[in-house]
Amino acid sequence: MKKDRSKELAAFERVLDIMDRLREECPWDRKQTFESLRPQTIEETYELSDALMNNDLQEVSKELGDLLLHVVFYAKMGSEQGKFDITDVMDRMCNKLIYRHPHVFGTTEVSDAEQVVKNWEQLKTAEKDGNKRVLSGVPESMPAIIKAYRMQDKARAVGFDWTEKEQVWDKVKEEIAEFEAEITALGKQKEVIGEEKYKHLAENELGDLLFSIINAARLYDLNPDTALESTCKKFRRRFTYLEEKTIRAGKNLKDMTLEQMDEIWNEAKSLEK
Repeated sequence: MKKDRSKELAAFERVLDIMDRLREECPWDRKQTFESLRPQTIEETYELSDALMNNDLQEVSKELGDLLLHVVFYAKMGSEQGKFDITDVMDRMCNKLIYRHPHVFGTTEVSDAEQVVKNWEQLKTAEKDGNKRVLSGVPESMPAIIKAYRMQDKARAVGFDWTEKEQVWDKVKEEIAEFEAEITALGKQKEVIGEEKYKHLAENELGDLLFSIINAARLYDLNPDTALESTCKKFRRRFTYLEEKTIRAGKNLKDMTLEQMDEIWNEAKSLEK
């Protein structure tokens, strides 16, 4: 039995009607362009990410609405220019989902999610307007940690990966040793080669190390971006505790020794257990 979607369709129609009116009657909405809206779309995406990280489902619902508004906004501007409209957006999405899920909408058989991912990547490269190269679907403007993870994941989908995940640790150790040796050697040459070249060479080695660590995380089914975000939140929480306790004691962090700060830091850690 087909699901009754009358309420969902009515809600979406309401969004479209509101957007039509905003573009006609609101000076701010009428002024927006693809370029002017882009930074706000990025901001809304990060706000959704925060809500997801905090497992705040009410906030997730709110932020999803904000992102949906942007989708409708872009589609409205596209229709005004005669390039595309919301129907084109949704039809392309539906056609893509059907094409890339032949195990659901066709006769292809898969054994597990891993096979689904491999088929997905192969189908993407075969599409008429799809990605002609394995890595071309990874946006250049994507944050570096997520970009590295996605590039490695896409390479894995076509077989470019370690045969055993434990093998990655030799690579991580190799990169740590290379970075330590290079940063030490470059430090001695810094005055000769100059600050710019020093940073360029050192950052290249650091990048290799970080890339290998991200690869290790991927192989162990860990999300490095989520992990780092969790650590950032932990650091913020503990440092805020340190700062607030120092202020309450009438002191200034700059006047305290590292040992004194460590004592309060460890106190903050103990409160989290």
